[in-house]
Amino acid sequence: MNIHLENVNLQSTSGPNHFASKLIKYLDATFDHDKDPDARLCFIESHRREFDNVPLFQRLDGIYFNKAQDYKKQNRNIKRTYDNADGVIFQSNFNKQLITKYFGEHKNSTVIHNGADVKYVESIKPLKGMLDDYERVWCCASSWRPHKRLNANIKYFLEYSSEKDCLVIAGVIQPSTLRNYPLMSHPRVLYVGEINIEHLTALYKRADYFIHLAWLDHCPNVVVDARTSGCQIICSSAGGTKEIAGPDAIVIEEDEWDFEPVKLYEPPAMDFSKKIKNNYDNDYDMRKVAKKYEDFINNGGKEWA
Repeated sequence: MNIHLENVNLQSTSGPNHFASKLIKYLDATFDHDKDPDARLCFIESHRREFDNVPLFQRLDGIYFNKAQDYKKQNRNIKRTYDNADGVIFQSNFNKQLITKYFGEHKNSTVIHNGADVKYVESIKPLKGMLDDYERVWCCASSWRPHKRLNANIKYFLEYSSEKDCLVIAGVIQPSTLRNYPLMSHPRVLYVGEINIEHLTALYKRADYFIHLAWLDHCPNVVVDARTSGCQIICSSAGGTKEIAGPDAIVIEEDEWDFEPVKLYEPPAMDFSKKIKNNYDNDYDMRKVAKKYEDFINNGGKEWA
């Protein structure tokens, strides 16, 4: 099977593009754009003006619902792709609930959670040197926008850590975050900026905890990779993160969302004392995730038995 990838940049380390790199490593298929495709796999949306007779499969990691923006316009081309797709892959059950509310049910769809490259993670050694003076290491990573709740991560760390612990924060901090939430300064909070996948994985393997208190996130790849690396995950109940956080995750309970548009960049305050048991335990091995993609595409966008 030859698959044409669309709206994918394999040179980028952003969540969707990093996932694509992991996926093509384990899919039993070729990805030769010089040969006619047997199928197309489109991430989020297609920018082609017309669709041909080649089966189109759309991988969706969420849609727009921030009422501070023109979310209907932002979603227009995503829905066009959705309506024309032969099959749709949702990243989480939360993701499916959201999208079917806005776009309607799709004739052929499935939920396949994101996965981690277990073999690659096993090949990386834990980070040494700069963190050796600390007893326990906490970490978090994102492209930091306001709904990712960077300051909530820091506040949780300061409330529940010891004086021998540190928090390492990786990732670019977007201007919208800085405008609304000035950076919190503390000697045990270390900002390292954007780092490559190898160093990020080494950090995860050194860390004890990975904090991801983002509001209404879908299925963050950083959480899957951190969990695979041995981190205990700390996350919010609001969204799809808990679905891939593991049964030992610390989940902070929040009010259920009714899927109506919200001001996404104004997330509600959290009550860290409201902890609930996580009932999700989904497989995160990329080899099994890729097999699910392969089966779904081979079956023409129909659920396998």
